[in-house]
Amino acid sequence: MCGIVAAIAERNVTGILLEGLKRLEYRGYDSAGLAVIDSQGQLQRRRAQGKVAQVEACLEDQPMKGHLGVAHTRWATHGVPSESNAHPHLSSDELALVHNGIIENYLNLKEQLSQAGYQFTSETDTEVVAHLVHQLYQQTGDLTQAVRQAIQQLEGAFALAVIHQSQPEVLVCARKGSPLVIGVGMGEHFCASDPLALLQVTDRFIYLEEGDLACLSLEEHQIINAQGEAVEREVCQWEHGNQAAEKGDYKHFMLKEIHEQPAVLAATLEGRLSDRRVLPQALGSAAMELLPQVKQVQIIACGTSYHAGMVARYWIEKLAGLPCQVEVASEYRYRDVVVADNCLFVTLSQSGETADTLAALRFAKEAGYLASLAICNVPGSSLVRESDLSLMTQAGPEIGVASTKAFTTQLTALLLLTLALRRACLHQGSESDDPLEAEIVEALRHLPRLAEETLKLDGEIEKLAEDFAEKHHALFLGRGSHFPIALEGALKLKEISYIHAEAYPAGELKHGPLALVDKDMPVIAVAPPDDLVDKLKSNLQEVRARGGELYVFADPVTLLKPEEGMKVVHLPEVHELLAPIIYTLPLQLLSYHVAVLKGTDVDQPRNLAKSVTVE
Repeated sequence: MCGIVAAIAERNVTGILLEGLKRLEYRGYDSAGLAVIDSQGQLQRRRAQGKVAQVEACLEDQPMKGHLGVAHTRWATHGVPSESNAHPHLSSDELALVHNGIIENYLNLKEQLSQAGYQFTSETDTEVVAHLVHQLYQQTGDLTQAVRQAIQQLEGAFALAVIHQSQPEVLVCARKGSPLVIGVGMGEHFCASDPLALLQVTDRFIYLEEGDLACLSLEEHQIINAQGEAVEREVCQWEHGNQAAEKGDYKHFMLKEIHEQPAVLAATLEGRLSDRRVLPQALGSAAMELLPQVKQVQIIACGTSYHAGMVARYWIEKLAGLPCQVEVASEYRYRDVVVADNCLFVTLSQSGETADTLAALRFAKEAGYLASLAICNVPGSSLVRESDLSLMTQAGPEIGVASTKAFTTQLTALLLLTLALRRACLHQGSESDDPLEAEIVEALRHLPRLAEETLKLDGEIEKLAEDFAEKHHALFLGRGSHFPIALEGALKLKEISYIHAEAYPAGELKHGPLALVDKDMPVIAVAPPDDLVDKLKSNLQEVRARGGELYVFADPVTLLKPEEGMKVVHLPEVHELLAPIIYTLPLQLLSYHVAVLKGTDVDQPRNLAKSVTVE
């Protein structure tokens, strides 16, 4: 992985490919390259270790033009970051291929191809695929057929785009386990890992489904499904403005996306609330029938989405009275799962293409769950298409690798799900009034305004961040539903500032973490006015007694005030159940400003990718 762009057009595609790579930079990568078939029918390639700017510099020194080409940003999985490992990979200087994903049986294929006389110049699994397709093309004389036969031999996850100088009129692409979208133009076609890469040339897209292969020419696209049948796929209009991929007046995408949260929270709620209740129809037409049957909930996610699921467990058990389990997708897949009767399987993912979460869903569909529900930000994603129900988060494109608005909109969607389950399971779906649901719905109406008020603390938090500029470790504390928020705060700080950060339930301090506390270990706590705040105050005193420096985000009603060894930032008053959403915002701002002070790459932190489409 990490990003694919390819194009066939009557115009020169080099600039289109380069711009597409720039638009995919948010995913995180370590090398980049592109290849085109020029006007003389010769295959040319430019690639470099480092940023897309390095490839752009190569093109200035050695220009190339063509009507057919492929391009890629790579995040190393096989072989170190280097020019020789960068994509596109060539075979016999006549075929070029780019690839996202991991080929699990590449060593066996490599041995077979080596015996057939192919020479390898990289350490990647991708070069194996290039030589395999080339070998099959030699036998078939047809690139589409060669790619189709090749993917039948591949084990693992992949998205591919392939060109051959002997067939300059076609671009062939295929997907299994990694996302790929076709861009439809006027007399031209494109493909990419993400629609954002193509918004400069089209706003019409076809989302390839699992196992699809597509042959693209100037005038048409032909799609063959996993069963070898010709199929039609829906052409979808892009719903977001092109400016969603621009930073505007903000220094970084992450800061822009933090400040977009009032608007996207409002969008996530829009059309899903009546005067006093949540409208379960927002979960899909089958929700009214399915939800009353639910007796237990299983939530599966990775990373930030996993933290959202942890918060939801508190809500679902408290409000809906249902047992709820939350598990990391990469662990869930590899244990012997006992499925409870009438259990709803819920997946969370910003992209809807997270490899481990998708694999868990596919396992669950065979394991006997009542139904599956995806909470996701991308309507055409694999997770949404393959689930029985879906609830879209309406966060819009999120470019920064460190998730912000996707997390808070996931929390909002999970609270809507919780209230829908409450009515279905506790009230048998009746129309009778539920005062608690009405109270929460009213609080949700004020959520965007509260988020806006909280973000006005930006300046105060920026000043607070100065205390962290020279720190190397940090400890985050929370209790109850705010323990996952502490986990999320620690994750954000480590992701973008590279400060080692851990989070603990505050009550666990005495069971080990307290040994770490000293004047060089800042301790960050979230202190909303809930049933556990008095216990949290006692935990904070344990830190102060050991000389620790405290940074507390609190509601004024808690009566926590700044004093020696403790800095306090007061947040707006918020309903207890919505507090996890609001208390996330200052932690995002803190991590952002610390990262800026430390001079790290905020939007593209090292070693990380936005959409994790491999295990």
